[in-house]
Amino acid sequence: MSDAYIHEQHAVHHILYHIIFCPKRRRKVLVGPVHDRLKEEIEHVVEENQWHIVRLAIQPDHVHLFIQTNPYTTPTDVARIIKGRSSNHLRKQFEHLRRMPSLWTRSTFYSTAGHVSQEIIDAYIARQSRS
Repeated sequence: MSDAYIHEQHAVHHILYHIIFCPKRRRKVLVGPVHDRLKEEIEHVVEENQWHIVRLAIQPDHVHLFIQTNPYTTPTDVARIIKGRSSNHLRKQFEHLRRMPSLWTRSTFYSTAGHVSQEIIDAYIARQSRS
């Protein structure tokens, strides 16, 4: 699925993001039942929004999410929705997380990925302008 272009009514796309986010003060709280519940929350949000998880790695103090989305969703929306929903649900379920001022830091890392390099795109555009 992650290697295929998605064809929709008025768009063809292959959009991949690598997103990393951490608990407040990089606390190692994403373990045991918190880890399992966070994984369920992320999978639920992804399914609800018709995205696709390419790879998910939840470490004790950070989350790596490699995700395929659509052209209508910004990477900041992906992180905002996942962090917001998971914070709300995890803090309701696990009392020790309620003692933290907030579950997630405001900082998030974003990177794009794909099959085409910057050089290939540049060469393609240059060929088009000669026509």
